[in-house]
Amino acid sequence: MSDSTQIIEIVFLAMLAGFVALRLVSVLGRRTGNEKPATDVVSGSDTAGADNGNANARTEPRGAALHLPSDISAETREGLQQIAEADGQFDARMFMEGSRAAYRMILEAFWGDDLDSVKPFVADHVLEQFRRAIDARKAEGLVLDNRLISIDRAAMVEATLSGAMAEVTVRFDATLAAVTRDRDGKVIAGSETDAVKTHDIWTFSRHTRSPDPNWLLTATDTAA
Repeated sequence: MSDSTQIIEIVFLAMLAGFVALRLVSVLGRRTGNEKPATDVVSGSDTAGADNGNANARTEPRGAALHLPSDISAETREGLQQIAEADGQFDARMFMEGSRAAYRMILEAFWGDDLDSVKPFVADHVLEQFRRAIDARKAEGLVLDNRLISIDRAAMVEATLSGAMAEVTVRFDATLAAVTRDRDGKVIAGSETDAVKTHDIWTFSRHTRSPDPNWLLTATDTAA
């Protein structure tokens, strides 16, 4: 695979703006404290008043009730339930809001050569891949003029808990305007008017016992 092909692939992997960073910290995988005591849609049990009058019932708090779309697989549901029980601050809906924000922020930081603004949210090895891609395109005198038009769909496709380490994989289907210019500003790839569909698979990880609320982007891939 050529360097230019690798650069293009990472372009379609990587985007959001620095001002979103503080909001990302507050929403990615954290609860607001205002959630309704709803039925746990994963196990089907009512988490409120679960002791049923039993004085010896377990009293430690469980994770947030998981309000999940019906098309999520049973394996993913089970993994999310395990994460919620290991981390009482985890809320699937808030996690997805934060993951959408992370997708936009990280891509825009990559396109704008501003990786420092997203360093708290990207694992070191992924950050290094992005830096190498940026260095390669700079060496060729290339400038990305990309814009995320919309995130058409974001869905959790895998969730696992290994010891205390949680991993959630999200598929993003998005529409963007992708333009590559040379050092003179001439368009050499893409179009300023035609939208491009992109399909990315990003994996976020977090140690459930860590006081740091941030989830890290630990892997990226493309999807069919």
